[in-house]
Amino acid sequence: MTDTQKPFHIVFLLFDGITQLDFTGPAQFLARMPGAIVHTAAKAVQPIQTDSGFAMLPSTNLTDCPQADLLCVPGGFGTRDVIQDKETLQFLRDQAAEAQYVTSVCTGSLALGAAGLLQGKRATSHWAYTSLLEKFGATYDAARVVKDGNVITAGGVTSGIDFALTVIAEIAGQQFAEAVQLGLEYDPHPPFDSGNPSVADPKLVQLLNDRNYGDVLKELQKVIDAS
Repeated sequence: MTDTQKPFHIVFLLFDGITQLDFTGPAQFLARMPGAIVHTAAKAVQPIQTDSGFAMLPSTNLTDCPQADLLCVPGGFGTRDVIQDKETLQFLRDQAAEAQYVTSVCTGSLALGAAGLLQGKRATSHWAYTSLLEKFGATYDAARVVKDGNVITAGGVTSGIDFALTVIAEIAGQQFAEAVQLGLEYDPHPPFDSGNPSVADPKLVQLLNDRNYGDVLKELQKVIDAS
């Protein structure tokens, strides 16, 4: 960042049970933007336990967090607690009121919804939880990255990188975004064509729902309906 480059403040909300790639994926890319300053905000500046067996230390608490130019809420199983936490939801409302971009990855969109930020918006989430978006007045859009006004929501986990490149192109231009993509060698060639329910074996989709997502979906529905 040069002396004349205007800072662009990027705020990620962190919470216990976060899916770390929802955060670290887009953060790695967004941090390459001109003027980018990344802040990680949590209720307290203490280790946040991720879903990957390691912890991360936030840079600020919610009270002292700078105003975001871009606010991003990652997802994870800890979303259930976030959507019930009044302080965190108010933080999202306050930040969103002045942010240039209000964004989410995966089930982070449910937190935006619980804060009242998806009303009347098109949005997406992880494929297993998209049915919950309508409970917040949003309309599900099956795209990997959905932009409606200044609200940008990304699908599950790895789609956060696509969201980041979308934002970088809008702010700094497509050529710059392509340079970031090249520099980080983002050239996915997965060994299997099973990254989305539309192409995966239906039996595999059902297996994941039964083993991983079904109970969580029911719990989230109960929490949302009770709020």
